[in-house]
Amino acid sequence: MGIRINIDVMMARRRIGLTELAGKIDITPANLSILKNNKAKAVRFSTLEAICRELECQPGDIMEYEPDQ
Repeated sequence: MGIRINIDVMMARRRIGLTELAGKIDITPANLSILKNNKAKAVRFSTLEAICRELECQPGDIMEYEPDQ
């Protein structure tokens, strides 16, 4: 699998929806959805920084490494 994105977990903890978070970090809801659903091939550090700022978390709270089985 590789890197897994767990933004949905932090979004639920912070009680913030996809559209609201997308607006706060200045990306489209479609692009945030791609990231949230682990379909993204890359993430910009500026986007990661904005997500962490809005969700008040660390990158490790929303990303994890899963070795291939």
